[in-house]
Amino acid sequence: MKILSCLQQKEADAYTIEHKSILSINLMEKAAGLITDAICRRWDKSHKIIVFAGPGNNGGDAVAVARMLFQKSYKVQVILFNIKGELSEDCLTNIRRLQECGFSDYTEVSSQFDPPKLSEEDIVIDGLFGTGLNKPLSGGFASVVQYINSSPAKVVSIDIPSGMMGEDNSRNIRQNMIKADLTLTIHMPKLAFLLSDNEEHVGEVEILNIGISQDFIDDAETDNFITEEREIKELIKPRKKFSHKGNFGHAMIIAGSYGMGGASVLAAKGCIKSGVGLLTVHTPVCNHMLLQSAVPEAITQDDIDDRYFAEPIDLDNYQALGIGPGLGQEDFTAQAIISQIKGCYIPTVIDADAINALSTYRNQLNNIPKGSILTPHIKELERLVGRCSNSYERIQKAKDLASYLQCYIVLKGAWSIVITPEGKCHFNPTGNPGMATGGSGDVLTGILTSLLAQGYSSKEACMLGVYIHGLAGDIAAEKTGEISMSASDIIEALPEAWKRLKN
Repeated sequence: MKILSCLQQKEADAYTIEHKSILSINLMEKAAGLITDAICRRWDKSHKIIVFAGPGNNGGDAVAVARMLFQKSYKVQVILFNIKGELSEDCLTNIRRLQECGFSDYTEVSSQFDPPKLSEEDIVIDGLFGTGLNKPLSGGFASVVQYINSSPAKVVSIDIPSGMMGEDNSRNIRQNMIKADLTLTIHMPKLAFLLSDNEEHVGEVEILNIGISQDFIDDAETDNFITEEREIKELIKPRKKFSHKGNFGHAMIIAGSYGMGGASVLAAKGCIKSGVGLLTVHTPVCNHMLLQSAVPEAITQDDIDDRYFAEPIDLDNYQALGIGPGLGQEDFTAQAIISQIKGCYIPTVIDADAINALSTYRNQLNNIPKGSILTPHIKELERLVGRCSNSYERIQKAKDLASYLQCYIVLKGAWSIVITPEGKCHFNPTGNPGMATGGSGDVLTGILTSLLAQGYSSKEACMLGVYIHGLAGDIAAEKTGEISMSASDIIEALPEAWKRLKN
């Protein structure tokens, strides 16, 4: 799914109106009908609805919703802010329609505002401002937003929480942005909805399809996408009847140190459960027995050191390398990691302590093989690119790094992002907060390494690996709940995840 900018979404509306021969007021009516239905599904008529409407088309939507709720016998109050005496044509039309249906609890604010008392049983519909905002709210409107946010009422925002900008809120004033419990957005989410800084403002998101022209969307250029199951299923390579283990690659994972042997086990299990033909795990001697007993399917290769990775190895017999989980941050280990990466000539996944080693020796970043996959979480990324003040800035810096290195970056977190060397961002929809647990990233490294060894391209491995990792987490959550989930639960759910996609 493409994520269009707010400007593009406005252009899509105009294109739809022109090419589908539909009036803008009728498109607004359709949107209002879907918004009304969504509200009625959640709240019954015992709740009072207080509509805060602005002077533009977002306010027009809100007023239309007020009319429809009133006609369904809900208790509704409308407060419309018309400070400058300028209403959009469609907003004005909906005010007339509201009055024509016998609605009386309507207040138009042109100067002084006497706010209504809001209780925890009330539902506020936020229709103050839509996606056209390009600067922070201030003055009276900021005060209205702060009043709504301080109330105990549930808040439903139409299309976007008022005060929020659809993409970059780096310079916004967060106290002047609505904190919605539910955002009913039109046709597709805004980029800002996928960024962690905005979670408390967006709340739950429901997408309402009002029939925007698919032709416009197909032709629109964007750098941002939400991965869909359909495109992931198309990536999976079928297995031929006469295949043997040699057809599915031999992967090498360099992982583990004294006290961190579990990281090598988790990465190995994730790799094996994702279809690799053969797996060798290179690890310090202290982890030899652990790996032999915990992952009997893997070949164990001992390092020269008892406790740490100390010397780069030959990779001639392998089709992919995964390096980093649990390696530790000893200086000689960091140097061995740098030497291993510098001489690497096979597809590579760089994770955890391998990323930390690169952040220590930044002058070695140029030696990362093109097409490699880096899998940092937020703190690991910032060790490479510097401190970021917000999610939007962090993504921009990650895009710059991916372009500079000509590598793929998997920025882990809610809505994990696959960032390509061309600057495209693919937001992954699978996964849940239960996956925020030690070892989850090690499992992902194993999955990605397995896919690379099987001949998937770096982009295909990223897209498929991140999706299946999150899907396994979702399946695990169904069985264990989010609170009790462990990385081992994700591994145990991988077979079911692969079955669901394969079928």
